[in-house]
Amino acid sequence: MDLFNPRIGWISFIIWFLHVLVCECVPLPDSDPLMYGEVHSPQYPQPYPPNLQKQWDLSVPEGFKISLTFTHLDIEASAGCYYDSITVLYDEKLLGRFCGNENSADGHHPGYQPILSPGNRLTLIFQSDDYNPDRNQNVGFSAQYQAIDIDECSAPEPEDGSGPLCSQICLNTLGSYLCACHHGYELRSDERTCILSCGGGVFDEPEGYLSSPGYPNPSPHALSCQYIISVESGFSVSLNFSDKFHIESVDTEEGQKCLHHWLEVSIPDREPMRLCGGKSPRVIDTNSNIVKLDYHIDDQGQSNGWSLDYSTSRVKCPVPGNVAKGRVTPTLTEYYYRDHIYVRCDQGYKLMMDGQEIKSFSAMCQSNGKWHLPLPECHIIDCGEPDPLLNGGVTFLSGLENQYLSVVQYHCNEPFYSPYGGNNVSLTCEADRHWRSNDEDILRPICLPVCGRPTKPIENAAGRIIGGSEAPKDTIPWQALINTNSRGGGMIIADRWILTAAHVVVASGQVAALESVKIYLGDSDVHQLTASPSLNATAIHVHPEYNNPDSLNYDNDIALIKLQDPVTFDASIMPLCLPAEDDTYDTGLMGMVSGFGVTDKGAQRFLTNKLKYVHVPVAQQERCRESLKGRPGTKTPTLTNNMFCAGIPEGGKDSCQGDSGSAFTLQSENGRFWAAGIVSWGVKCGQRGTYGFYTKVANYIDWINKIMQEN
Repeated sequence: MDLFNPRIGWISFIIWFLHVLVCECVPLPDSDPLMYGEVHSPQYPQPYPPNLQKQWDLSVPEGFKISLTFTHLDIEASAGCYYDSITVLYDEKLLGRFCGNENSADGHHPGYQPILSPGNRLTLIFQSDDYNPDRNQNVGFSAQYQAIDIDECSAPEPEDGSGPLCSQICLNTLGSYLCACHHGYELRSDERTCILSCGGGVFDEPEGYLSSPGYPNPSPHALSCQYIISVESGFSVSLNFSDKFHIESVDTEEGQKCLHHWLEVSIPDREPMRLCGGKSPRVIDTNSNIVKLDYHIDDQGQSNGWSLDYSTSRVKCPVPGNVAKGRVTPTLTEYYYRDHIYVRCDQGYKLMMDGQEIKSFSAMCQSNGKWHLPLPECHIIDCGEPDPLLNGGVTFLSGLENQYLSVVQYHCNEPFYSPYGGNNVSLTCEADRHWRSNDEDILRPICLPVCGRPTKPIENAAGRIIGGSEAPKDTIPWQALINTNSRGGGMIIADRWILTAAHVVVASGQVAALESVKIYLGDSDVHQLTASPSLNATAIHVHPEYNNPDSLNYDNDIALIKLQDPVTFDASIMPLCLPAEDDTYDTGLMGMVSGFGVTDKGAQRFLTNKLKYVHVPVAQQERCRESLKGRPGTKTPTLTNNMFCAGIPEGGKDSCQGDSGSAFTLQSENGRFWAAGIVSWGVKCGQRGTYGFYTKVANYIDWINKIMQEN
């Protein structure tokens, strides 16, 4: 120990002080002892004071122990708990001295396991010295105690040789114990020992031995003994009599009779069975968990009696039947009480009971020898109706009513839609109740619109919009009629998108209000078109660089109109293809222009009510530029690289007012029509030396795709 420790000088004083401290004891009330309670140090949970000794004397009723648990302990730590401590005593026996806390390196923490007293008393002594450097931290202790019943029956026999508490059966009770006797014995007045008796008794062990009083010697006269074997429900009692069996009987003309002496075996719900004579009945299977044996002897005659061993076995249940399309497990030759069976359906089948599907099935053999549930059925599963396919349908290839392993095939509504990837998709109803294809990446196909392939294509032929040819129905299915303040045209490029010229939807620098835009599709006759409700626009996207305040700048003359609702494509409404990378504007290529614009009839021009079309060739860009020169006193729009022109030098074939926004189409080698241009502007429709000018759609593919993807 450190010689300079200031506590060294106080040791003798502390020893003296502990002798003169007054012991403060807490008296318990005169009422019955408590069954539980709480003890804590003074001022807890505040730090405890110095120079303290306090004692608690705890007690619970006789027949109980005390279980003490420290819920919190924080006492100044020291080696051997020399300075501050809580001491636990039983009478004068030390059960423990504790200090420190659960994290301190020295000291002795009791932990959180209960401390058990040997008896119903316990003493706690708490002491502190006059020096506490951690007095602002050490808060003392808190403990809970409760009464715990003593199992007297499990205690060892006393060393004084007085024998066990009970000579046969000891029954522990709350705070005490009781003695009992085996069948054929009764308890003496000392309440501990047993003597032979022929009174009633119950045997509830799964096996045992019974015999008549005095067996194998003659039984006393005038006996009336009853034995009851009662084991757990679900078990069956079997009686196995020994060979030495003798109960007096009387021989009569009808045979051996049990008139004065007998052993009667009674089984519930059956006629009693009386046994007598000198022949052992050997084994009797009662098929019951309760058997009553009544042994009767009158005051005369002699019977040597009987003995038997009884055993129990579980009750049998019938072998369960079979389940179609399922399997019963486990497969056993015999089933007994508490055995379980399970039913699992074959793959593709589901468990059904009482018309309802169940997730699993098990049944238990009951104590009455019956299964607690009947067997279920296995029904084939169904995957439900295949998900509908937008712009397509489904055909059953095999199977019935969407059942397991049924096969369906999706198909698109051709020739207006085609499956993505080019092939129709077949799906099979799988065991997980989902329709699946062989290609796990494809759940169902996507039907893509077929563009630029009308069901009645127009062959290249002479004709004019200015006095041109009327388009038969379904020959130009991408044509749109757009009415704002004036008539214009457009082309369908997707189920919710119309491509048109910017100047169709822009007037005086302002984009037309959505409610003023009327869109008509699906017919070549204006009267038929306008007789049906128009389609509503939900957005108009004009190219951001279109600026044409004086009608002389048609650069970027392109706009997109988004429809409020998608349209379904058929023979009269089909989209026009957008330009592909290999599509070209070669000079001389014959294109087709269509529209509901101005046409001529002799010397007169008027707005047509029939869709017209004309075939005109793509002109050389330099010739287009030359056609705009040499017009003194007139202003003409500027030709840019975002435009091209088409027509013939001698005139007579051209687009005109009212055709604006309609399509100039070219046809690729595979017969696909594509949107090469948008009718934009011109000078004196159809006259010699003039051409029609068109927005070059190929220059705007990125912008078109961006608008449609983002909106």
